[in-house]
Amino acid sequence: MTDVGAPEPLILHVYCRLEVAVTDPQALTDHAVADLRAAEIDWSAEEDDLESAVADLRGNLAMSLASVADISRMVDELPGAEARGGLCWAEPGPPREAVWPVE
Repeated sequence: MTDVGAPEPLILHVYCRLEVAVTDPQALTDHAVADLRAAEIDWSAEEDDLESAVADLRGNLAMSLASVADISRMVDELPGAEARGGLCWAEPGPPREAVWPVE
């Protein structure tokens, strides 16, 4: 609920691509696993369990990277802006073509 007289927020979407060089895959994976273990997840409501999720992270470096990327930090300390959610993923290989031509 908003304050009376306060305008509704204008929702914008930010699309970006970031190239990441992983210099220590083990350290990255260990960090992702530690974050997963520290998360307050109700595993009874999930399709898998903690140990299978850990195994997935250890077996997929791109998944590990995506799981620790905090895209909400893009708008930290920006006045008048608040991150409300988003999606982050990582893929190996060459970059995909842009959805629209880059000018």
